[in-house]
Amino acid sequence: MTEQNAYQQAGVDIKAGEEAVELMKDAVADTYNAQVLDGLGGFGAAFALGNQYQNPVLVSGADGVGTKLLLAIAADKHDTIGQDLVAMVANDILAQGAKPAFMLDYLAVDKMRPAVVAEIVTGVAKAAKASGMALIGGESAELPGLYAPKHYDLAAFAVGVAEQDQLLNPKNVAVGDVLIGLPSSGIHSNGYSLVRHVLGIQSDDDFNQLPEDLKTTLLTPTALYAKPVWPLVEAGLLQAMAHITGGGLTENLPRAYEATLSAQINWGSWPILPIFNTLQAAGQLTLEDMLLTFNNGLGMVLIVKPAHRDGVLASLAAQDQTAYVIGEMVPYAGAGVVYSGDAPW
Repeated sequence: MTEQNAYQQAGVDIKAGEEAVELMKDAVADTYNAQVLDGLGGFGAAFALGNQYQNPVLVSGADGVGTKLLLAIAADKHDTIGQDLVAMVANDILAQGAKPAFMLDYLAVDKMRPAVVAEIVTGVAKAAKASGMALIGGESAELPGLYAPKHYDLAAFAVGVAEQDQLLNPKNVAVGDVLIGLPSSGIHSNGYSLVRHVLGIQSDDDFNQLPEDLKTTLLTPTALYAKPVWPLVEAGLLQAMAHITGGGLTENLPRAYEATLSAQINWGSWPILPIFNTLQAAGQLTLEDMLLTFNNGLGMVLIVKPAHRDGVLASLAAQDQTAYVIGEMVPYAGAGVVYSGDAPW
């Protein structure tokens, strides 16, 4: 005789999964627009590009959140980690000169806890909407035995659309172009393995014993840049841009221009957030370590022609987006990024 509820006894609760979908469906549906042809629950998600493009190019990206998840789990706070996920893919797509269009998320859990799953995915949906993306599908998987109790993993795949001649190209950057930095909201979602190491966070208790303001800072979600920056791309005011993630300015900024150029950055031209000083002191980290691991207060760098500088700054200000002129492009000077002025560490 077949055992009833055998799958549930093996650790997979289908009804809990259905409850989670019910709890999150309104937030997901709120991201839909007229281009979304199928709703939640189908075998695949359909998105119509429309007929406004002459020569459309799809730009895709996939990413996760990294070990910042461990801090969200320790805090039992799951409402903002979805923004970190969205930002990782949306900001990357934007940096190519494409408009983020739609995304799918993947959430794998040790045990289906409908309220927690709905909290995570609702956070994803809210950030997707803020970035102009429809959350048109995804997968929530209950994988008993694969994850530690109360642990989960989160990943996303996203697609943006651009006219082919609208895509940002490193070849378009020249000597004299201006570097405009957009501030980060904090550490964003890179470098958390080093963060946990230097702050001695080896367990949930270690994290929860930190001062409240430090815990809040460590969980501050990644900034979303699509809303203020896309109009600049659409208007043709940008030559290139770089999303400052893992590898920091050292590795990410040179991806935006050719090897015959260097970005000369002026120390003191933007505020370095206190958390980075805290991390540097706690780990006695070198300047090279700081530059290679963290964003140090800059989440996105735009490269613009001198003639467009004031217009770009005015547009960003109108969108309540703080921006700093941080340097300029120069002939290759021995490294992809060079610095002037007094270094902070």
